[in-house]
Amino acid sequence: MKTLVLIVGLLCTGLAARGDNHNRTPDKDRYGFFIAGNRSWARIPFELHSNLIIVPVRVNDSDTLRFILDTGVSNTIITDPSAFRKQPLRLTRKIKLVGAGEGGNLTASVAIENQLSLGFLRASHHNLVILDEDILQLSEYVGTPVHGIFGYEIFANFVVNVDFQRREITITDPKKYQYKKRRGDRYPITIQDTKAYTDALSVFDGEKSVPLRVVLDTGAGHALLLDRSRSTAAMPLPVKIIRAQLGRGLNGVINGSMGRIQKIRFGRYELANILASFPDSTSFGMKLVDMPERQGNVGCELLRRFNITFNYPDRYIVMKPIKRLMREEFEHDMSGLELKAKGDRFRTYYVDKTVDGSPADLAGLREGDELLFINNSSASDLTISDIYKVLQTGEGKEVSLLIRRSGQIIIAQFALKRQI
Repeated sequence: MKTLVLIVGLLCTGLAARGDNHNRTPDKDRYGFFIAGNRSWARIPFELHSNLIIVPVRVNDSDTLRFILDTGVSNTIITDPSAFRKQPLRLTRKIKLVGAGEGGNLTASVAIENQLSLGFLRASHHNLVILDEDILQLSEYVGTPVHGIFGYEIFANFVVNVDFQRREITITDPKKYQYKKRRGDRYPITIQDTKAYTDALSVFDGEKSVPLRVVLDTGAGHALLLDRSRSTAAMPLPVKIIRAQLGRGLNGVINGSMGRIQKIRFGRYELANILASFPDSTSFGMKLVDMPERQGNVGCELLRRFNITFNYPDRYIVMKPIKRLMREEFEHDMSGLELKAKGDRFRTYYVDKTVDGSPADLAGLREGDELLFINNSSASDLTISDIYKVLQTGEGKEVSLLIRRSGQIIIAQFALKRQI
């Protein structure tokens, strides 16, 4: 599956709403996130697209919007400002945002005194950071409407369980939560600059085990990202690597390399043949020089194999493996085809680029080709994640595409080839 990296690393501070969740305070007078009606918990359904958690959110009197739930993003960021063209907001000042990616800094506006609603989870007097333009174009890469990113304030104030099997998030008042062994194994975390760090991961380089400090990052679609510009520089790259566009950060494209690591241990669980990303320092490490010491991050391609509970208030996580998913292999695209989604439902797909020498390239596919059918399925009936799953089904699998190019219908056929 194509993975999307959202390493935000904001340098805007002082925007978070105050936390004041007294049980008897009227909802309209509360600040920050709270569970309405004096409830101790709330459930929120989510969708998983490109390994990103997408939740429904209403802002003020808006229609339902769709936000990425990111464990570490410090503010609520509106990435698609067009969602608020018909809704007046109280804008106060301009700010600059810094994050991963090879582009320059972004400018945004701060909107104050907003209300958020996710079922029984609410936020009052809430501040929004609104990008001046939709530079990230997340909807096109994720293949479903995405209007914003948020997360840290929820994780900081509640115990958050993410059930990837049921596609459901449970938010619990930390005073009402009790850890029970049957929920999984408990591991300590530290919180620094709104990010959750764990030392529960180690990688194996031959016979040698290398412990790592990593960020737990639900805003990233990859399995494991290792930043060799930090202390992992002594760890060599895998023997076989490929150059790749790893994803998109707040400041643009993140380029680097991908390869396989023989084995990792996450908690007491071992996983073999892991796909790891190694970003270039120009698009990652050099942009995050003021961040606390860490060697990389763990994204949802790995996290989704567990039922995972984040307890930021008490500084631990709980992990329970999902047996079926623990047996699932880590795979990368075998076609060399990269797509963008367009249209009202983001179900019209166009070739964004092809990797030189890849099966898609050798089959003659070009940028701008519209994908109509893949094998016997209409592309409009599939999500972009469904399509990428077909394109990583196995070495030698035959794929037939029906495409439209300049008004002509063309059939392209090729066999998948494992790149790494």
